[in-house]
Amino acid sequence: MKIIISRKGFDTSNGVIPNPILPDNTLLSMPIPSDDLLSYCDLQYGDFTYSEILNQLAPKRSYDKCHLDPDIRENVRVNPVVGWQPAFGQVGAAQTYLKNRAVNTGDIFLFFGRFQQTVGDLGKGTLRFDKNSPILHIIYGYMEIRELITNEHLTDSSYHWHPHGYGERLKDITNMIYTATESLSFDKNRRGYGVFDYAKHRVLTLSDKTATWREIPCLMPNAVEKNVKNSTLDGGLYYKGIWQEMVLKESVLADVWLKEVFYGTKGVC
Repeated sequence: MKIIISRKGFDTSNGVIPNPILPDNTLLSMPIPSDDLLSYCDLQYGDFTYSEILNQLAPKRSYDKCHLDPDIRENVRVNPVVGWQPAFGQVGAAQTYLKNRAVNTGDIFLFFGRFQQTVGDLGKGTLRFDKNSPILHIIYGYMEIRELITNEHLTDSSYHWHPHGYGERLKDITNMIYTATESLSFDKNRRGYGVFDYAKHRVLTLSDKTATWREIPCLMPNAVEKNVKNSTLDGGLYYKGIWQEMVLKESVLADVWLKEVFYGTKGVC
């Protein structure tokens, strides 16, 4: 099983503000702004739309359309889609990278993003970022691959609800949609896709840092299938540049770390 680390959600260029860690420890990854069909008012968390949440967190900013991808949180749409299934799309250079690393059925994406703790009461309209808390890179979701779907199999509009299932991306031969398994291959009691709540063992960032990670052995330069260089000078791990995915080399260390992400430091089911 290959493990793919995938950066998603709001960042300093797309959305600008961090993704919120809600007071109940929910890691609510915000899909990046785009010109796709969905709007933030079409998405919901509990009784509140994403637009309402963003209006509390960033009242001076305006958010309209968004790119919901990966689509792994159940019941996120205000108006449910008939035939929905969890899926993740990729295209262009990022998809070419995945193809060249032979990412395929049975491999697993771990999605991470840039998060900050919030305080206040969403119901009372007082939700806000805790400016005294750090901004952290945290693994917030996962998806084990069941099927890889290319453009030639998307012409029947069966994925019309996914941003990689319609529009200009269908003209790009690299366009791909990955779907999820029903359950994890290493834990049949757990779905093959989903989101995590906040937990310390899913934090990648070093204490008192933002983009510098802990020196996790299977994430070090010699353990990943990517031409990267550790740019830190004072300890930790930092990969410069704009990148979306990083495939880890298959190893016992990577397998152990994957279990730690799911079950904590003991790495057991």
